[in-house]
Amino acid sequence: MRKQFKCVPYGDSAVLVEFTNKIDPKVNAMVHSLSALISNEKIEGIVETIPAYSSLTVLYDPKLLDFPAIVERLNELGDKCKEREKFSSPIKIPIIYGGKYGPDLQFVANYNRLSAEEVIKIHSSAEYLVYMIGFTPGFAYLGGMSKKIATPRLESPRKKVPAGSVGIGGDQTGIYPIESPGGWRIIGRTPLKLFDVEKDPPVLLKPGDKVRFIPIIEDK
Repeated sequence: MRKQFKCVPYGDSAVLVEFTNKIDPKVNAMVHSLSALISNEKIEGIVETIPAYSSLTVLYDPKLLDFPAIVERLNELGDKCKEREKFSSPIKIPIIYGGKYGPDLQFVANYNRLSAEEVIKIHSSAEYLVYMIGFTPGFAYLGGMSKKIATPRLESPRKKVPAGSVGIGGDQTGIYPIESPGGWRIIGRTPLKLFDVEKDPPVLLKPGDKVRFIPIIEDK
């Protein structure tokens, strides 16, 4: 397993564990497996782990651990790291496509020489994997979108994207959990609250979850 990742310094209190430079569900499963192992071991000095598509950032207290020591521990855990796939049912996300909720739906359709209905069908027929959370609290980067509807980001990001907006950026799709700036093409919106500080945990989606979008219409 050791040959499947390398550890490099990431500032004076972090290690970047690099598996590969490609987006792949099996690689991402290994990232989360290593993160879980580190959490279960409760290693003194390790503060936090931050999973990404194909890497894991490990934050540590330099007063308790140094780089060689933490790399040794990570390599030991790497020998136990296995690809683990979640078999849970996908989380269903209701979404209103187009109109005021999806101002870029027609652009996505025109760019890919499709109808808006075809874009909706393609987008809602896939099962997506939550690769990582980032950008804003609870923002889920979803993999598994068909390249048939891949569309470049906006040239100039919007200053405000409403919470719940579902967008396409390149060959990825994602959901804005809170109102924020954003440059993805917005094709719809979900009424679900993906980030709620009153809940524990405050986010609805977490890395490793699977998602399906369910088209709905607005109640009049």
